[in-house]
Amino acid sequence: MDELVLKYGCNPHQKPARIFREEGPLPIEVLNGKPGYINLLDAFNGWQLVKELKEATGLPAATSFKHVSPAGAAVGLPLDDVLRQIYRVEECRLSPLANAYARARGADRMSSFGDFIALSDVCDEETAALIAREVSDGVIAPGYDEKALTILKSKRKGSYTIIRIDPAYVPKDLERKTVYGIEFEQGRNDLLIDPSVLTNIPTVKKDIPESKIKDLLIALITLKYTQSNSVCYVKDGQAIGIGAGQQSRIHCTRLAGDKADRWYLRQHPQVLALPFRPDLGRPERDNATDVYLSGDAQEVLAPGRWEQYFSRQPEALTAAAKAAWLAGLTGVALGSDAFFPFEDNIQRAAGSGVSYIAQPGGSIRDQQVIAACDSCGMVMAFTGIRLFHH
Repeated sequence: MDELVLKYGCNPHQKPARIFREEGPLPIEVLNGKPGYINLLDAFNGWQLVKELKEATGLPAATSFKHVSPAGAAVGLPLDDVLRQIYRVEECRLSPLANAYARARGADRMSSFGDFIALSDVCDEETAALIAREVSDGVIAPGYDEKALTILKSKRKGSYTIIRIDPAYVPKDLERKTVYGIEFEQGRNDLLIDPSVLTNIPTVKKDIPESKIKDLLIALITLKYTQSNSVCYVKDGQAIGIGAGQQSRIHCTRLAGDKADRWYLRQHPQVLALPFRPDLGRPERDNATDVYLSGDAQEVLAPGRWEQYFSRQPEALTAAAKAAWLAGLTGVALGSDAFFPFEDNIQRAAGSGVSYIAQPGGSIRDQQVIAACDSCGMVMAFTGIRLFHH
């Protein structure tokens, strides 16, 4: 039996803790640091996600995981100048893999604070340099080049967790876990998600461009490793809003949609021009931007408060200005891990620019949902597959 002893489990009082395999060696090598129980849950879920994204798209992939759900996931498409600015990588050299991580981390920088990273490809120097700048717990990848490893080993005073996973590792068909002293067993979710799951299209509009097929696949693969219920909005090769672990489908759709809206509002010229104090770090700028765009904007802009963040008092972004800007968010793809039971999900998705939807179908109200998509001019595919993950 091969095992790795951990400091503790989910919480410090949960001891002892370990991971192990009864047959064969563990498929990982810890190159630096000491991973924790939650770190490894994030690492193994994140690795499966990026491995499948790479297989589905042919592009390097990255994900930023927090508490066993992705905060972001993306493939390595180039960034324009606006995205470089809102992701705070204006001056960085970006390889395709670094582009993937900049997108995965940048879509929801608030949630990605203290993430565990998974990379589909060997970590290069450019990606390691990005990781080194951010607050993060660790990284898992199939390998690291020499310069990347040197950079990462210097992070967190030399304690940063670096894991190499064997990319050829294939787990058993059955998986187990113990809850309350009772053993659970099920077949591993090895379902292949490819364009064939997007062929049943019941809406009037039926054409899905190749780029949007890719976005829908990214949404579905991301949902496969997101705590359910879950909904994922994707645009141009990256998740821009993930709603995870909600008990109600509409709350997933609202949460993910609100995050997608926030992602797009960060690109508003007034937000790009916020006069941050030059001594303000990236996390503090992220926090200030989030509050500026929220209903609490008057708090951050109040006398005696704005000076903490800005070199001068900025103008508030009005509700009318937000609405006008959000009208420009279009062509978004959306995936849902289970069927939409009511058309309210479609109406909320339309408010965040969704034009393409993939969901299992199978609700007694499918016809109402189809009609709602038709009224919004959307294309919707019934995949026939549920992607619950717990």
